[in-house]
Amino acid sequence: MRSSTPAVTTTSTVFTVGDYVLYRDPALFWAGKPGHTTICRVAWAGGHRYTLEPVTGGLVREVQGDYLRLLPPIDAMRDIDTATLSGDAVVDGMIAGASAWLSQQHVSTEQRPSLPELPTQQD
Repeated sequence: MRSSTPAVTTTSTVFTVGDYVLYRDPALFWAGKPGHTTICRVAWAGGHRYTLEPVTGGLVREVQGDYLRLLPPIDAMRDIDTATLSGDAVVDGMIAGASAWLSQQHVSTEQRPSLPELPTQQD
């Protein structure tokens, strides 16, 4: 008689310092407790172990890479890219888009964000 064993899946992703990741605490998850999944920034990377900074504060040390998933910037920016330009929601969408754009333009605390130069018409 043949026995069936489930396939084991592991991640081969290597995360770098500064990456935003989704972290699932295995002890909380398997115990069915709330708060098991958090968004974090990788603070230290060494082999398959990582130190994370949750966006809500604190540190999580010695995390295995198998409990992390990369949060691509495209997913974080999708709401801005698809924001409606008419209707009641336009103000909220534009505020989020403007804030993201200004943050991206802000190079240091010494330099104020600026608007890009408008292209000149060539005759």
